[in-house]
Amino acid sequence: MARGKFRIYLGAAPGVGKTYAMLSEAHRRVERGTDCVVAFLEHHNRPRTEVMLHGLEQIPRKELEYRGSVFTEMDVDAVLARHPQVALVDELAHTNIPGSRNAKRWQDVEELLAAGIDVISTVNIQHLESLGDTVESITGVRQQETVPDEVVRRADQIELVDMSPQALRRRMAHGNIYKADKVDAALSNYFRPGNLTALRELALLWVADRVDAYLTEYRSEHRVSKIWGSRERIVVGLTGGPEGRTLIRRAARLAEKGAGGEVLAVYIARSDGLTNASPKELAVQRTLVEDLGGTFHHVIGDDVSPALLDFARGVNATQIVLGVSRRRGWQYVFGPGVGATVARESGPDLDVHLITHDEVGKGRGLPVARGARLGRPRIIWGWLAGVVGPTLLTLLLTNVDAELGLANDMLLFLTLTVAAALLGGLLPALASAAFGSFLLNYYFTPPLHRLTIADPKNIVALVVFFAVAVSVASVVDLAARRTHQAARLRAESEILSFLAGSVLRGETSLEALLERMRETFGMQSVALLERESEVAPWTCAGSVGPQPCQCPEDADVDMPVGDHMALALSGRVLPASDRRVLAAFAAQAAVVLDRQRLQSEADQAKELAEGNRIRTALLAAVSHDLRTPLAGIKAAVTSLRSDDVEWSQEDQAELLEAIEEGADRLDHLVGNLLDMSRLQTGTVAPLIREIDLDEVVPMALGGVPEDSVELDIPETLPMVAVDPGLLERSVANLVENAVKYSPAGECVLVAASAMADRVEVRVVDRGPGVPDEAKDRIFEPFQRYGDAPRGAGVGLGLAVARGFAEAMGGTLNAEDTPGGGFTMVLTLQAASDRRPLPSGLPETATS
Repeated sequence: MARGKFRIYLGAAPGVGKTYAMLSEAHRRVERGTDCVVAFLEHHNRPRTEVMLHGLEQIPRKELEYRGSVFTEMDVDAVLARHPQVALVDELAHTNIPGSRNAKRWQDVEELLAAGIDVISTVNIQHLESLGDTVESITGVRQQETVPDEVVRRADQIELVDMSPQALRRRMAHGNIYKADKVDAALSNYFRPGNLTALRELALLWVADRVDAYLTEYRSEHRVSKIWGSRERIVVGLTGGPEGRTLIRRAARLAEKGAGGEVLAVYIARSDGLTNASPKELAVQRTLVEDLGGTFHHVIGDDVSPALLDFARGVNATQIVLGVSRRRGWQYVFGPGVGATVARESGPDLDVHLITHDEVGKGRGLPVARGARLGRPRIIWGWLAGVVGPTLLTLLLTNVDAELGLANDMLLFLTLTVAAALLGGLLPALASAAFGSFLLNYYFTPPLHRLTIADPKNIVALVVFFAVAVSVASVVDLAARRTHQAARLRAESEILSFLAGSVLRGETSLEALLERMRETFGMQSVALLERESEVAPWTCAGSVGPQPCQCPEDADVDMPVGDHMALALSGRVLPASDRRVLAAFAAQAAVVLDRQRLQSEADQAKELAEGNRIRTALLAAVSHDLRTPLAGIKAAVTSLRSDDVEWSQEDQAELLEAIEEGADRLDHLVGNLLDMSRLQTGTVAPLIREIDLDEVVPMALGGVPEDSVELDIPETLPMVAVDPGLLERSVANLVENAVKYSPAGECVLVAASAMADRVEVRVVDRGPGVPDEAKDRIFEPFQRYGDAPRGAGVGLGLAVARGFAEAMGGTLNAEDTPGGGFTMVLTLQAASDRRPLPSGLPETATS
């Protein structure tokens, strides 16, 4: 069975009209005779959307019971049984209720598509998995319901439903999205103009990248080699010379003239590794092009012009920017140059710009071959084998009466030449071949001890020997260099793989990265330096090792990272071949430093946001929860002072009791608010001393009825190291909370027990309990779970209790009570010098 077609309406924010557009498409298809049904749709009581459902068949939803409530989800079985041509499924990123067929709605959609049913769905850009961190940094809200990007990318058609932030806010203000009581909060928080603009840009860029991928795929499938100028892509050809910065900046200005312009800098390196490019300059140019919003590419190619054109056509470029050749006039006799060749062979669909610069006509340096990096001992042994070895062999053969023949003598000398090549490289082998030819001629070729040769056949033999020796030496040396290069490339690939992995995981700290760099290159110290401007002094952003450099000029090796940052290494001078990996390390160090600073700024912003939330909640508490007891006190006092009514003693006592209860409640609320403010500002300084629990816990029960709590505190418990005042407030808040939610007639149990070096205090109630997902949330400030009445407090009791517990070095966690209910577990540090009392004493104290 053929897979169904998948179409997605993508929006930047709720309310842009995705569901409305999906329903409009459904009506168009129904009018054309298509069998179209609504599998699942949420209209959120929006009248315009609800009207669009008229005339469309809706599949009944499936009811599921979860934690005592009934929820509805899409009935996948019913849709499969109905098997329409097209099914509408709203909110693709939705998480299904536990007990559903699949955990996520996009998995339900996959089943419908696999059954051959076309699906039309909706999703917002903030629900894409890869954009979760970005959306959270923009809006401050972490999206819990997400859909994998690949699910959306596999859609056959993605249609962006766009709307300007101003129009969306007007739609919100008119009540077309949320109810009137939620409009002000939405407009001042999530639907701020800045948030909506950023989300809209995310959606537009994501869809643009998807369109670009469609275009690339189409060109590949249809083998389209001709360039389609859908948008300006400018390729900058770099040589590693100083003129590259001028070319990059000129290309950036060209890209700015067209909407959506893109700059791609490319450096063509020869496959044999020979290069005259400056690694330091290439690193600077890479940073420059990335700072200007472009990308840097490293391409291997023996012929620069065809490699550059192939790259440009492969990325569908529209323009190529090259510098005028640096060659002197006489050097043009070797060819027209890269610029002229690229311009001649580019064709009519690719424009080539030749940019003048200060380096024109100054000449180019010759490429330097990178041979095998052999150590000094191996080179010495190579020369010994190539020069001393033939001498010793000659002495041996001339003093031993053994006529081996000229052919065998040549084989022995050839063996020494091969050994010299293996040990010392090409030069000792060439010297061995030349010196061996001389010795063979003088000592072993008639006439002996003369440089003349009597037999012409021996002349041919000696020439062949020299040619074979040189050829074998060259091959052996080349094989050794290739082996060394392969080992080095393998090591570089492992290092670069480590860097790439650390970028993806975000795990490596700056100090760990610098330490890895110091170990990799065998340096004494590594420092990352930065400055604010060209004239400002250098400052150290991070360093490892003794005596790090304070400026790049003092370093043995310096690697610039952008215009105002540099990596300084001391210990030894690195060869040019190592600077490529060092450049990767330097770029990663800058990324890690930026990430750490962004994380620090995010943490500060989070603290400010939390403080703002606390202040907002505090104002709400003052405006209602604190005014309520004040209003009761005010009414009771006014009644007592009234001359119009003569109150009886019972009425007066009742009014005075109301005043006392209101004052106690007010004192409790103000105390919690002050405690929370102390915790938020970090001014809680506990005075730890050793004390018995039975001296503190009974004092914490003064605010609850006497018969509502049962104590079970063994006297054999060790003493605890706590602040008695903070412990009393913590236990008091826990007990008051437990009594408030306990059923009538049920006592709250306060029990204590010792476990190793810890003491646990458990506050157990038989109330309704709390779901697992809410167990951590109830400890946050201003949280009141469930249907707690407005007069039940401002939701600070548990937050204050946990804060005080942590300030004393303890913990406070929530557990379910076996058989139903809720248990608070307060864990405290036992005193080190107090042992449990001997048994035989009363174990519990009861109230």
